[in-house]
Amino acid sequence: MNRPLLAALVLMAIINQCGAEPPQIAPPFESDIGIVSASRIDTLVSAGLKNRGIKPALLCSDEVFIRRVYLDVIGTLPSPPEIRKFLEDSNPNKRISLINRLLEREEFVDYWTLKWCDLLRVKSEFPINLWPNAVQAYYHWIHDCIRTNMPYDQFVRELLTSSGSNFRVPQVNFYRAIQGRQPSDIARTVALTFMGTRYESLPQSTRTNMEVFFSQVAYKKTAEWKEEIVYLNPAPVGPREAVFPDGKTVQIRPEDDPRRVFADWLTEPNNQWFARNITNRVWTWLMGRGIINEPDDIRPDNPPVNPELLAFLEKELVRSKYDLKHIYRLILNSGIYQQSSIPRSDNPQAEAMFACYPVRRLDAEVLIDALDQISGTGENYSSNIPEPFTFIPEGRRAIKLEDGSITSQFLEMFGRPARDTGLESERNNQPSDFQRLYLLNSNDIKNKIERSPILRQQAEAAKGNRIELIKNIYLTILSRYPTQAESDTADKYFQKEGMTRKAAIEDLAWALINTKEFLYRH
Repeated sequence: MNRPLLAALVLMAIINQCGAEPPQIAPPFESDIGIVSASRIDTLVSAGLKNRGIKPALLCSDEVFIRRVYLDVIGTLPSPPEIRKFLEDSNPNKRISLINRLLEREEFVDYWTLKWCDLLRVKSEFPINLWPNAVQAYYHWIHDCIRTNMPYDQFVRELLTSSGSNFRVPQVNFYRAIQGRQPSDIARTVALTFMGTRYESLPQSTRTNMEVFFSQVAYKKTAEWKEEIVYLNPAPVGPREAVFPDGKTVQIRPEDDPRRVFADWLTEPNNQWFARNITNRVWTWLMGRGIINEPDDIRPDNPPVNPELLAFLEKELVRSKYDLKHIYRLILNSGIYQQSSIPRSDNPQAEAMFACYPVRRLDAEVLIDALDQISGTGENYSSNIPEPFTFIPEGRRAIKLEDGSITSQFLEMFGRPARDTGLESERNNQPSDFQRLYLLNSNDIKNKIERSPILRQQAEAAKGNRIELIKNIYLTILSRYPTQAESDTADKYFQKEGMTRKAAIEDLAWALINTKEFLYRH
């Protein structure tokens, strides 16, 4: 066992013992107050908890909130100056102000483009095979839609109804990023992506009827390398009667685009599938689990845990003219979102009913970006498949990678989705022994810490003041100040016989990186 690993393990054990002071947890993780039912979300969730005798968690502390909301909204750790400014702000509305600022940050666009690229399968190589030019066009169209906050119904209509070159009309890549080109393949993807429904859970008659709307989608190649045209097959067809998934019938005239007929039905304000799917997904992305869980397995025998809450969010989306940022704000400003992750009930339904904020590991891209941010280093990402044979210059953030084919050993190890199916379950955030060993004992992490200009700058800024240095390291890695017990423990470690300041800094950083507090959203 090497020295850094042994030292980090010893220090981790000591730090963990410092945090094991039951039962009053309070600061730095909790506020000392419970949820004040100030929003409709809080009222609806609290009513559900009360009916089951479940006690909700207290509100989280400001230290926890700033880290949580940065990670959830922009996929990025707050910097020490941002943390200090927020903690020192006495404005009672500072959380609201912070949420509004984050929703306007460029990283918000980058992070949520990443989420949508997972869902829409933005990937050059097998089995999607969009190819590099199309990936770039598709990615930047999605990015622009999120940056301008395009209404969600318009976003979906453009994906479903566009025709043209996959290089020049990026939206048509929705049809190309599907494994298979039969009407059944397209209908399956549309149901999953925009209705939150697994195709196989629909009755056979519903599936057959739904395929009619995509029976004229056709593809043809051009003389340009890998370019393809998606178009509506012009072969003459007579008037047809089609049936929507809700059982309504419609006459499709010869001059009609069946995709537009379907999009008109799908985006109607009273279509329960459309608003229900996306509001449930947004809730899942921010809260860790769906009101209907899994978010892409909506079916009659998988009901919402809180139907009134889901109905409220659906109505708010329609009322706001499909403004997804409005839904983000409602959720983020709720007391339910701002709860502590420390439960106050042992009821097995507590987490499913949103009685506390669910603890979950950082996404692979967010985690490696966080490691790079606190160490001041960068990563290399590449695609070693001949098409494209691509290397990304060091310094590009993982949340900004356009192509699902461009990856790294770290991203693969920590469960980045393959972007083959569009299922939420493709992303695997479950910890593994291999991941733990990597974080504890890899040369990659060792080199990041030893070569870190950030840690060097902190040592210089502290000017020999150990306590100030320890505070800065905690702020950088855990986004909070150390408790008195943690500060005393680290200070004693710095003063161990034979311990150099550089070695102590590196050991403390390594120990904190390996804590659950760093690796998890909480």
